[in-house]
Amino acid sequence: MVTDLTREAHDRIAAAIAAAEARTSGEIFCVLARRVSSYRDVSLGWAAAAALILPLGLIPVGFDPAWIPGMADSWEAAHLAARDVSVGQALGAYAVIQAVLFLGVYLITRLPAVTRWITPRAIRRARVREAAVQQFLAHGLHVTEARTGVLIFAALADHQVEVVADKGIHDKVDQSVWGDAAAALSQGLKRDDPAAGFEAAIGLCGAVLAEHFPPHPANPNEVPDRLVVI
Repeated sequence: MVTDLTREAHDRIAAAIAAAEARTSGEIFCVLARRVSSYRDVSLGWAAAAALILPLGLIPVGFDPAWIPGMADSWEAAHLAARDVSVGQALGAYAVIQAVLFLGVYLITRLPAVTRWITPRAIRRARVREAAVQQFLAHGLHVTEARTGVLIFAALADHQVEVVADKGIHDKVDQSVWGDAAAALSQGLKRDDPAAGFEAAIGLCGAVLAEHFPPHPANPNEVPDRLVVI
């Protein structure tokens, strides 16, 4: 997985943005996020479910507190107290098993590959989309003169990409264009060549912007031509 981009890669992406924007009044901005969420809540959910459900499988096989060292005495409690002691030992042993399962499952699901595997795709996609929209707003792409800002966003750990277009261009363009741009970026990331992926996505977005929004005589550059890594 890509971790750091070279200066050359940053320069290539900046040059691709500048070339695309020379043919349009629209604005293109690129963001590469290492991670958009820790998904700690997902791990906690799996750990809690495991702790609640898995120990139930011990009941049909005759769970005995003595299975856990130190949870049962070698001496039997006398008379009426014996029943209370046995119940207390069973509950204590069950609680220990739940705690061990909770901690074990939580730690396992914090491994990056496991976290990605156990996190539903819909959740990952929703959080990447939310992060992309936040970046779109944070960098002022929603206040360009003709509402023609486009954000190209990639989330490395989440294996997700997103293209966000402002209302001015979104309403005039076939939505498949954004899907094609996202696919081009994904292919570059899969090849461990993010610069090429961004260049391809920028080219596709720039072409559709040029078609619908040709450059003005002044054509000010409202958003910096660069890749931001977060």
